[in-house]
Amino acid sequence: MSVETTSKDVIVLGIETSCDDTAAAIIRRAPDGACHILSNEVWTEHDDHAAFGGIVPEIAARSHVERLDQTVVKVLLKAGISLDKIDAVAATAGPGLVGGVMVGLTTAKAISITHGKPLIALNHLEGHALSARMTETAPFPYLLLLISGGHTQLIDVRSLGDYRRLGTTIDDAAGEAFDKTAKLLGLGQPGGPKVESAATGGRADRFDFPRPLARRAGCDFSFSGLKTALRETAENTDPRTGQDVADLAASFQFAAARHLSDRTQNAMEMVEADYGDTARHLVVAGGVAANCAIKSTLGLLCESRGWKLVSPPAKYCTDNGAMIAWAGAERLAAGLVDHGEDALSMAPRARWPLAPSTEGAAFGSGRKGPKA
Repeated sequence: MSVETTSKDVIVLGIETSCDDTAAAIIRRAPDGACHILSNEVWTEHDDHAAFGGIVPEIAARSHVERLDQTVVKVLLKAGISLDKIDAVAATAGPGLVGGVMVGLTTAKAISITHGKPLIALNHLEGHALSARMTETAPFPYLLLLISGGHTQLIDVRSLGDYRRLGTTIDDAAGEAFDKTAKLLGLGQPGGPKVESAATGGRADRFDFPRPLARRAGCDFSFSGLKTALRETAENTDPRTGQDVADLAASFQFAAARHLSDRTQNAMEMVEADYGDTARHLVVAGGVAANCAIKSTLGLLCESRGWKLVSPPAKYCTDNGAMIAWAGAERLAAGLVDHGEDALSMAPRARWPLAPSTEGAAFGSGRKGPKA
């Protein structure tokens, strides 16, 4: 692995197919580190999965096969770039639904071989971890709260490629809990936006849901008890009016935001002990980071501790090709890429932790381990 740096523009095609969204983008990274997003396309089709109440991996993989080539052509045309002019192709190699990851990674390998371009096989979580640096000021080191449909983690981002996991979920991820809440309340999918929308007309103080892990030290998360409390309360509020649903959604959202804030505060204390005033940036990324109530709660936490809250725009919080292209460009500019057969031999991974646990466990704590 090379460690050289480059002083020229870097243009990267990014491909993201880790879940149900088919995404691609072209970005240009300037020598001063500025990011120019030349094109970014995300093909989202929730209707394909609606009848099943959740994402069906086989349907998602088939959708990627049908749509990825068109999406790549579209971003190239919008950017006015041919494949001969890119410097590298970056693709998610995991973690995620392995069928979808396979489609994206195989396509990237074909482009790499056909056009003689370096392949950068990326951890999907690193894409989220670096996404704020596309549009915001987020100098290393910083604390990352990654909250998405499959992942809820607190990570000490020391520098490019150097990550330390401080906490993770021991059961459900935050986005997973929002999806199940939306399904239970009959709100439809995608769960996060549906719950947030319903909560706007509700009272967050009507139902007093528990504070998960309130008596446990550390930075791990748990949403299973909160989800159970919501189900039991909903069953006891039957028949439910529209106001009942709004109040349940608002109360759940408030409890989830409070839990995320509580555990993040513990991580802040750890980071302050390690770095002092050096790393007082909290970067919040992942699909759930688009939730306004959660960002507001975390904003108050940061304000109380003298931290700065940093989050990418909503369209870059959810899965997208730009964050993958950007992570690839950051690595390419720093010379942190594998070459030749090493890159092309990368296999798709369903699980791929971004960072080692502070406790030294390969897959964290809890019966099921983290969602990575």
